[in-house]
Amino acid sequence: MLDSMRRLPTLLVLTLFCVPLMAQAETLTYQPLFHIERSKNANIVQYDAQVAADGKLFKKEPVIGYWIRLNEQGQKQELSWLQRTFAYGFKTKLDKSRESAEINMKADVGQPIRVARDGDKFRAIITIDGAPSYFDRMYIDATRKGMSLDVRYVELFGEDMETGEARYEKLTP
Repeated sequence: MLDSMRRLPTLLVLTLFCVPLMAQAETLTYQPLFHIERSKNANIVQYDAQVAADGKLFKKEPVIGYWIRLNEQGQKQELSWLQRTFAYGFKTKLDKSRESAEINMKADVGQPIRVARDGDKFRAIITIDGAPSYFDRMYIDATRKGMSLDVRYVELFGEDMETGEARYEKLTP
């Protein structure tokens, strides 16, 4: 009983500081940007813009990436440290206005991916076959050779920003 009474002031102080912080937690919405498909299986890596309540990109983490396990039951799963570090991770550079960002992927597509507002949503933008395009998906055809991965080719799919026509480009290492 005495121990409980000694802990009470500590609990009250924690409650006074933690509850307001939890109440101020930002409400985020997620807007799909693009995904990566692979020859290995049906699972995909999905990339989304995180949009804050003010309609701008979330300052702390404007873009997130995660698995969608289509081979199983479509559940979401975080990327592992190895996957984030060597294959599907990225670095994001957010502009000061929080209206756009630049993504540099670990899976090199030879150019950064720009995230920018298009009307009321954010979209991924890259150059596909010489034309600025809304980027929808990437397909990676690769085979495992021992401990390494041999990428045979990468395909980029999107939509021409001016004409709305489908855009496609095949990259070979």
